[in-house]
Amino acid sequence: MKKSHGPAFTKLMIDLDQCPECRGKAVIGGVFHDLPCGLCNASGWVAAATGEALALDELVTQLSIRLQNAQLHINELKQPRATGPEAIYQQGNRLGAGGINYTGD
Repeated sequence: MKKSHGPAFTKLMIDLDQCPECRGKAVIGGVFHDLPCGLCNASGWVAAATGEALALDELVTQLSIRLQNAQLHINELKQPRATGPEAIYQQGNRLGAGGINYTGD
């Protein structure tokens, strides 16, 4: 068994699932108006393994981690990558005069 002191160096992602009671909407329809969901602390998310609501500080951390991963994925999709023969022309190889791109044309 490995000894450890203090908190972990990295925060692990907890698998989240939509709240079964409010179906991820964070509110439940009342008679006259919407009420905050009590099962998920009005967040719409619960721990997938246990089905219990996360503490608010843990929930904010987990949602922030997911948002950062989604933003990274979106930024990767926004930058198209050339493939095939086009990739040779798109990337700089610094073989030309003055260190510019040389394509051999």
